[in-house]
Amino acid sequence: MASKLLWDVGNVVVRWNPRTLYSQVFEDPADCDRFLSAVCTMDWHTAHDRGVTFADNRAPLLARFPEYADQIHAWETRWWDMFSGTIPETEAAIEALALRGVPQFGLTNMSRETFPGTIAMSPAFRHIQAFVVSGDEGLIKPDPAIFELTRDRFGLDPADTLFVDDSAANIATAQALGFDTHHFTDPAALLPALEARGLL
Repeated sequence: MASKLLWDVGNVVVRWNPRTLYSQVFEDPADCDRFLSAVCTMDWHTAHDRGVTFADNRAPLLARFPEYADQIHAWETRWWDMFSGTIPETEAAIEALALRGVPQFGLTNMSRETFPGTIAMSPAFRHIQAFVVSGDEGLIKPDPAIFELTRDRFGLDPADTLFVDDSAANIATAQALGFDTHHFTDPAALLPALEARGLL
């Protein structure tokens, strides 16, 4: 039975989606779809999570798509407009677990440039003892190596640790490494999952 928590951040504690920004940038939804599928794609964004700076990562795109220069720059200059607040159910769970004395840690795919501002979004983050941030490590989930690094750095026993993430691929890797897991798809399902394990 798990007695520790390992939290993902994006779309588990805070809501993040590039479409939240770019639906404001483009009047026509089809133009927004085209931009996000062909210019600033999620595959392209993954480099930020690996530690590439915004400036270095956008340079090739600016050369290929000069007509989208303003929109490409907006990925950094309007980064915070991609967020639509925190997820109250997760914040409440983190606070309740802290009151129970449950050790809590974080493992996130995130740029080192945006991590400080992200954890400033919720006071609940003060209860997470330490984070592994992909942009600092040059490794990203679902690579098993970043899970192993996290396990070793925090001294976690996977069988004694519940990992909560919104990505099925990340959940699959964690399970293969022996972690207890909760695939976060519905905020309302989080509390019952924690109660079922006796954590709350």
